[in-house]
Amino acid sequence: MIKHSEITNHILRTKILRKEIVLGGNQKLKIYGTLRCTPGKRMKRENRVFFSSEEEAFQKDYRPCGHCLAEKYKIWKNGLI
Repeated sequence: MIKHSEITNHILRTKILRKEIVLGGNQKLKIYGTLRCTPGKRMKRENRVFFSSEEEAFQKDYRPCGHCLAEKYKIWKNGLI
C-alpha cells in the first residue's frame, strides 16, 4: 500500500504506466476501487492510497467500491467474500 501523500506525481504516473499500481483506495473509509472511479477522484490526497492488486487491498481489510466495482461490492455485502 502506497499513500498518495508520500509519493510524487511523477513517480505515481510511472508506477501506473508500469502497472505497479492498479487500484486506489480511501484510507479513512477502507474502500478500494479503480483508478478511473469518479467518486475516488474526488477524495482528498491525504486519504488516498494505492494498491498493486486486489489481494493486497483485501489483506488490508478494504472493501470494494459500490460505484466502480458494483458486482464485487454486492458479493462483499452479501458476505460471500
